[in-house]
Amino acid sequence: MSKLYYSPSHEYILVDGNIGYVGISDFAQKQLGNVVYVDMPEQGDDIEKGEDFGAIESVKAASDLIAPVSGTVLEFNEELLDNPKLVNEDPMKNWIIKVELSDPSQLDELLDENEYKKLCESESH
Repeated sequence: MSKLYYSPSHEYILVDGNIGYVGISDFAQKQLGNVVYVDMPEQGDDIEKGEDFGAIESVKAASDLIAPVSGTVLEFNEELLDNPKLVNEDPMKNWIIKVELSDPSQLDELLDENEYKKLCESESH
């Protein structure tokens, strides 16, 4: 069964076993507005929890993508290269990278859905 976690910097990770799909939350895509570019790491790159692994740009702003966990990039979402606005259409379906987790215990440091909702509510006031 897949489990969903969030980071305070508005990335999500949908985890199934030792594999996670990382993207930005619905809250984040709404804050950014129309996404025009997504900078993603290459397949085989290692990412470190808390460090940036790419960037996302909208007509309003550019924002670093912060890794919610450490791991190895298995795949990046090639569809976003030609059509970055897919992130606005459905950020959960249009993940940015697929990673193999190097330390699944890092998931314990992330937010669950209820904790994340509270964070978003406090930031939108």
